[in-house]
Amino acid sequence: MNSIQVSGFHLSCFLRKSQVLAIGMSMVCGILAGQNPKRALAVNDLLKVKTVSSPEVSPDGAWVAYVLSENDLEKDKIISRIFIIPAVGGKSIPITSADYSASEPKWSPDNQYLSFIASRGDDDKPQVWTSNRQGGDAVQLTHIPQGVIGHSWSPAGDKLLLRITDPRPEELTKDKTDDKKARPYVIDRLQFKQDYVGYLDRYRTHLYVLQTGDSTALQITSGDYEDTEPVWSPDGKSVAFVSNRSENPDGNVNTDIWVVAADNQDKGQNLKRLTTNPNEDDSPAWSPDGKFIAYKTVTDGALIWYASQQLSIVPSDGGNTRLLTGKLDRNISKPKYSTDGKRIYFMLEENGSSNLGAVDPAGKEFSRVLQGEFGITDYTFYGKAIFPLLSKPNYPANIYRYEQDELKELTHENKKLLADKKKPGIEKFVFKSADGTEVEGFAVMPVDYVKGMKYPTILWIHGGPASQYDYSFDIESQAFAAHGYVTLLINPRGSTGYGQAFSQAIFADWGNLDYQDVMAGVDHAIAAGYADPEKLIVGGWSYGGILTNYVIIKTKRFKAAVSGASEALYRANYGHDHYQFSWEKELGLPWENADLWEKLSPFNQVANISTPTLWMGGSNDWNVPILNSEQMYQAMKRLGKDTQLVVYPGEHHGIRKPSFVKDRLDRYLKWFEDHVK
Repeated sequence: MNSIQVSGFHLSCFLRKSQVLAIGMSMVCGILAGQNPKRALAVNDLLKVKTVSSPEVSPDGAWVAYVLSENDLEKDKIISRIFIIPAVGGKSIPITSADYSASEPKWSPDNQYLSFIASRGDDDKPQVWTSNRQGGDAVQLTHIPQGVIGHSWSPAGDKLLLRITDPRPEELTKDKTDDKKARPYVIDRLQFKQDYVGYLDRYRTHLYVLQTGDSTALQITSGDYEDTEPVWSPDGKSVAFVSNRSENPDGNVNTDIWVVAADNQDKGQNLKRLTTNPNEDDSPAWSPDGKFIAYKTVTDGALIWYASQQLSIVPSDGGNTRLLTGKLDRNISKPKYSTDGKRIYFMLEENGSSNLGAVDPAGKEFSRVLQGEFGITDYTFYGKAIFPLLSKPNYPANIYRYEQDELKELTHENKKLLADKKKPGIEKFVFKSADGTEVEGFAVMPVDYVKGMKYPTILWIHGGPASQYDYSFDIESQAFAAHGYVTLLINPRGSTGYGQAFSQAIFADWGNLDYQDVMAGVDHAIAAGYADPEKLIVGGWSYGGILTNYVIIKTKRFKAAVSGASEALYRANYGHDHYQFSWEKELGLPWENADLWEKLSPFNQVANISTPTLWMGGSNDWNVPILNSEQMYQAMKRLGKDTQLVVYPGEHHGIRKPSFVKDRLDRYLKWFEDHVK
């Protein structure tokens, strides 16, 4: 509100410059005229927003390492660098340069080295590099022909745990002249596609242990399985990891927690399976005494991604599991034991927020350790000091220090960029859907919002559908607010954060209750007086695009629509996208349950669409293939409707190339401008 008043006053001063005013008023106007008034965020500003990720506190608690990613507009790619900052606050220090991208910072236990993964120099494969905190250039620590996916230091600091994919024959040969020669894809797996990866083969990712100073790593797991999320035991003798080692890993999602000896000489043939739940068990975390492992679990696998993710523990030498958050009915993630082992921290999705919770190992004394109008996306800790990666509605994520009820911001990325920019008002609202169900959402107001005025309003739907809008900084709504739009970010049924029943309500029934919820949210905004019912827009990406399709085949209330990476004729996706298992679990086999597949397909009601619609997607998207947007575009064009198709070459489900990110935002705004304003 203050920025609006200041802006208006500055304008009035400008208009009166030619008039003879009182001396005092002339002085005020002169001061204001000499200042640069705040302006809204432009698309080019949003492209300059930097992203903080992967916070890692040093073993002595003195420093926090993190990854800082930003768009390199000249090279048209994202560059990620490693920085460190004092844990009590201070100036950030760069560890890696902008000449290459680096990720996964890890401290050596003696505090002397900070390691990371990068592809640099003559080696185009990702390798582990170490930077000595006393100075000097980083040193390449691994020379794995096929590269390294992940790494971590042993508790003693004398070994590295590595994740490495089985080498292909061409990666082992010294003759690199035909490395780029095209080869046929030989496919024999049930799950044979994955977005960002491509066609899947039998080259699997396994675990290795490398003694520092050695050139050859010891392989400790093997087989036709993927081994992920490895974690050292506190004594360094064992490694817990996640793997689906069932007879048909492609036909289920039965990941379990396993333990293998760190000096295993038989490539992991002697493993200890700790969990037997036939659904997902992952995210293992050792207790400080090494006696237990906490992990994330799903107990109702039939509900696939609609099921609640809960916290369990299991003895590290085997035994009965214990569910700790069964009564919580909210998704948890990233469990970690406190230093003294008396609490287990975890991130908690809850009612449009992402907070930090904790419980004792007996499943009692649950508490919300850190909660508020923000979104926590990661965290680390040292003693009683917690370092959350925390985003606020008008500020991208930064690392904070939380101790003794005090939350202190450590990193200040984007502070200078945002300091002189107008920021939209953002408020959470609650309303009732058609059947009386209570639903929540966020209203992002135009930056120069004036109470009592009506504005063009965008219903922008989140993906998933099993996800939620929270208080985190949102690029799209910031862009829309800067151009005079109200944006409604609603969490309809299907969303997480409101309990399993709320999420599973749309199981095999898409475009029904969730449609009712978002439309009720629009009606709420109209009744509240800020949404113009004659200037409504709808859009979204992924499931946001799918629900957009349902909206525009069911109502003609919207003047423009954007459907990004959406699905249309569902049976056409079976075997073409990477969701064969999920399709079958939710809708059944397409040749046995064809009626449901066809009933839910928006394509079959495309003739109902009168809303001008922009269809968008990446050419290489195997999550939600561009085939869907092409079909909907083709049908609308054949019917003589106002439509356009935009395909981003080489892009997958998420658009990453900076020039394409800019293009997409610009096209959103141009489409809205042409059809609404």
